[in-house]
Amino acid sequence: MYIHQDINDVQYQYFRKPPRLSKKEALRLFLWNPKKQEVFGRTGTSWAKIGIFYTIFYGVLAALVAVCMWVFLQTLDPRIPKWQLHESLIGTNPGLGFRPLPPEDNVESTLIWYRGTNKEDFKVWTDALDEFLFPYKTPGSISGHGQNIYNCDYGQEPPRGQVCDVDIKAWAPCVQENFYNYHHSAPCIFLKLNKIFGWIPDYYRDPNNLPSNMPKDLVDHINNTAVTAPHTLNTIWVSCEGENPADLENIGPVKYYPRRGFPGYYYPYENSEGYLSPLVAVHFERPVRGIIINVECKAWAKNIKHDRADRIGSVHFELMID
Repeated sequence: MYIHQDINDVQYQYFRKPPRLSKKEALRLFLWNPKKQEVFGRTGTSWAKIGIFYTIFYGVLAALVAVCMWVFLQTLDPRIPKWQLHESLIGTNPGLGFRPLPPEDNVESTLIWYRGTNKEDFKVWTDALDEFLFPYKTPGSISGHGQNIYNCDYGQEPPRGQVCDVDIKAWAPCVQENFYNYHHSAPCIFLKLNKIFGWIPDYYRDPNNLPSNMPKDLVDHINNTAVTAPHTLNTIWVSCEGENPADLENIGPVKYYPRRGFPGYYYPYENSEGYLSPLVAVHFERPVRGIIINVECKAWAKNIKHDRADRIGSVHFELMID
């Protein structure tokens, strides 16, 4: 039995093939459909509903994140790390750093190379030292807490809330006015101990209880200090020497300013305003020219371990002066 179907009947509209539109007409209809009063495929009511929904959704989400962040920040102190020493990723073994560092375009290198007769060559290194030492020349200028600076000494530790001064005049001849002695092919390298919050050094005070691998000249220095100035034994000692036998021959005499180590009154580091790490200027007086010299510097305290492979408690760099 045949049943007539009116193609214009509403119930059969879904079976009708949609009209073919050009891309331009389809885009125009998507942007604004006057028949259905739609913009981008939605009516004004539909856009209002979805807009209200997402406004409430993201508002609640932002409020939740803000509350969680506020609660988290209440557990932190802006000056004191939550995890310290053994509990921190840094650990309890400070590393040793040196300055000047090679240019940023050669960041993986540790070679300090220049021609002593060429001012442009060594100016790269002296400029880097000028930049690094600027806070030491104008203490308190960056932090704005110059009033916190105290003239410390052995037996005269800084009062609560104050930090020890670093006397740059004691670095002579490793000073800016003397180009840090780079123009004499006898460069100065500055050493600094990495900061670990709350770390207290365990000093080598007893000359009869020194490690067997400590350099002989440092052993002699500690023995002499124990006799002439025993009150200064609270020092993290420093040694720099050639890494290999050939380097030991080529490195020449080495002197340290203002003393051969980091005084104990700078520790522990507590992130006080205006704090500057103590520095040791290492003066290589007569290194052999025209050859690469591998240098290894170490910091010495009972609770500083050394590992050459991982550069723990020590630092390596090379010198080459043409």
